Amino acid sequence: MGWSFLSLKILHQNCDPELANDRSLPYTAYIVKYYTDEQINYDIVISDKKVDIFDHYWDKYREGLLALKQTEGRKNPRVWGVSPPVKRKEKK
Repeated sequence: MGWSFLSLKILHQNCDPELANDRSLPYTAYIVKYYTDEQINYDIVISDKKVDIFDHYWDKYREGLLALKQTEGRKNPRVWGVSPPVKRKEKK
């Protein structure tokens, strides 16, 4: 897992853009395409508000920010990443 900034959480930094096709991601996940050090990079980020993602990457990369697109994620962000409860055996 990555790090978080305000309501922004970077799930994958400098990753393969094909990871955005993962439907198990929350629907609040975005892929950010940006240019830095003479190469194009991709991050997968989640946030409650898209504007928080834009603000973070605009402040950091300015004109290097190339695209911000929603991933193929389908999961509800409230239950995404939550493991199911462990069932205990009943005593007889």
